[in-house]
Amino acid sequence: MAHVPSPNILIRKLQNISDLTQSDIAVLESIHFQKRDYQPNQDIVSEGERPTYSFVILEGLVGSTKLTGEGKRQITSFFVPGDIPDLHGMHLSVMDCTFSPLTRVSVGLMRHDALRAICGQHPSIATVFWRSTVIDAAIYREWVTNVGRRDAYARMAHILCELIVRLRSMGLINDHVAELPITQAELADALGLSTVHVNRTLQELRRDGLIVTEGSRFHAVDWPGLVRAGDFDTTYLHQRNARTL
Repeated sequence: MAHVPSPNILIRKLQNISDLTQSDIAVLESIHFQKRDYQPNQDIVSEGERPTYSFVILEGLVGSTKLTGEGKRQITSFFVPGDIPDLHGMHLSVMDCTFSPLTRVSVGLMRHDALRAICGQHPSIATVFWRSTVIDAAIYREWVTNVGRRDAYARMAHILCELIVRLRSMGLINDHVAELPITQAELADALGLSTVHVNRTLQELRRDGLIVTEGSRFHAVDWPGLVRAGDFDTTYLHQRNARTL
C-alpha cells in the first residue's frame, strides 16, 4: 500500500511507523480530540495525577520530566507533533512523570474510555498503539545511552540529529533546517550538562562547521559530519521514512 501522508497529524505519525489499512484510517479519523492550548509554564500532565485522557501533540514541542528529591530536573525525552507522549497512561493507575510544554503547544485530548473501546473493537488499532509505545521505549533507551556513555559533543550532535529526523519525517521541516525554540537550560536538563557546558558545546559544533544557528533556527550545514559526531543511527526510531543521510 502506498504511503500517502494524511492531513490528520495522528494518522500521519502512525503511518510513519506502521501499515494502516483504509479501515484503520477510518477508525482513527473517528477519534474525537478536545483541543487545548498550553504555555511553557503549564504542565499538561503532572506526576502523581490519575488522568482519564491521553493527548496527541498538534503543534509545538513537549518534554517528559522527572525531578529528584533535591528538585533537580531531568528531561527524559522530547516529543514532536503527532506523538502521543502519555499513551501508556491508558493502562497505568497513576502517572510517574510530568509532561511539560517546551514551547507554546496545542494538544488533542483523547478520553481513555473511548480509546479502550476502540482498541477492544479493533485489534489492529490496539497493535499500532502498542507499537507506538514500544518505539517510545526504544527512544528512552537511546537517550539513556546518550547521557550515560557519550561525551558532551556527541550528546549534543545526537539530540540535534534526532530532532531534525523526527520533524522531517512528519513533513514539518525541509532538508536539515529546523526551528528549535528549546532553551539552553532545557538542553542541559536533557543532556545532563550545565548550561555553561551546553553553550560551549554548541560553540564547538559551530566552530567545526557542523551547524549554523540564528536564534532558535538550527541548520545542520554538514549533515554527514553531524551524524558522525553524534554516533547517530535512525534504527531506534523505527520510522519507515527516517533517513540518516
